[in-house]
Amino acid sequence: MAYRLSFLRSSPTTTIVDVGHWALHVAEMSSVLVKPQMELSVPLSLEKSDQTVKMGSLETERTTTGWAARDPSGVLSPYTYTLRNTGPEDVFVKVMCCGICHTDLHQAKNDLGMSNYPMVPGHEVVGEVLEVGSDVSKFRVGDIVGVGCLVGCCRNCRPCDSDNEQYCLKKIWSYNDVYTDGKPTQGGFAGSMVVDQKFVVKIPEGMAPEQVAPLLCAGVTVYSPLNHFGLMGSGLRGGILGLGGVGHMGVKIAKAMGHHVTVISSSDKKKVEALEHLGADDYLVSSDAEGMQKAADSLDYIIDTVPVFHPLEPYLSLLKLDGKLILTGVINTPLQFVSPMVMLGRKSITGSFIGSMKETEEMLNFCKEENLTSMIEVVKMDYINTAMERLEKNDVRYRFVVDVAGSKLDQ
Repeated sequence: MAYRLSFLRSSPTTTIVDVGHWALHVAEMSSVLVKPQMELSVPLSLEKSDQTVKMGSLETERTTTGWAARDPSGVLSPYTYTLRNTGPEDVFVKVMCCGICHTDLHQAKNDLGMSNYPMVPGHEVVGEVLEVGSDVSKFRVGDIVGVGCLVGCCRNCRPCDSDNEQYCLKKIWSYNDVYTDGKPTQGGFAGSMVVDQKFVVKIPEGMAPEQVAPLLCAGVTVYSPLNHFGLMGSGLRGGILGLGGVGHMGVKIAKAMGHHVTVISSSDKKKVEALEHLGADDYLVSSDAEGMQKAADSLDYIIDTVPVFHPLEPYLSLLKLDGKLILTGVINTPLQFVSPMVMLGRKSITGSFIGSMKETEEMLNFCKEENLTSMIEVVKMDYINTAMERLEKNDVRYRFVVDVAGSKLDQ
């Protein structure tokens, strides 16, 4: 079975999205872009297609075309390259769609000072398995799978042995890194990928690919610290600082766990969305001194998703005794606070980085069970640079997802 994601036709109320094996009738879509502030849910109806895939040799190199940044301008354009050799543990994946994360913007523009070009970003990848290696046991041809931030690790260090491979010192990133055979890794803004089966997850049946893509980074980035720090029980009072791609999933996941959720933002622009569309219980504007004072000593935890410099002290005051401020945003400038802010409440400032493969699978199953979906705007690849510009301005509700399979990658 093959899945080819492309937009066939649309009416004012319905767009038919062809994924080869199925044709998805998706209500309320307009042209290629999903309207901002709406949730694209599980397909309403399905039509069978007779497209098939022939098996090929896993020993030969393939080429694929992606969209790459070539310098710190971050502008992406078509780039054809050779995929690394596939092996017995590898899975060959045809990319269907890929989310756009703020980290992609950081990497494309060399904001972190470690970018290598040409670079094909993208680490929220959903695709179809076209071939599997001889030792692959977890997947078969036709499976819909996901690939996140990592494609390799050492497998014999303490983090790897404890299912925390995201903290392995020898981890290999999905892009902007070098694989064990010396070839550069490239991400999901491309037609296909070759990935070790350890770093591939099966997408639960019934979940729409474009909905799942942001969960592979944004979703697990929130789920992992709640899981690790024992914050999954109902009745907790949590704060979500920043309402972007990660933050909006933070609200949904925390609410599904039974938490009282307060969104904390720099303005009231997203107040209605947070309370009415995402289901948050309260909304705080960080510049509102009176509101912040009233909320002091009220939260068990705050998940800080803000990916740019910001002061920490205003948020530490919101935490209860033994409360935790959990940093998840990638920031390349030092953050500061005065020690009494943590000492006098035995508070913790800690961090969490994406999630393990085990946690990713758990998170996907949790989202399936709770019917949690991401709020997305679907774009074609030729819109990618505009999408990046809008992301930099925080002009997206709440995640861009690139319809890779339905795009012309070489133009």
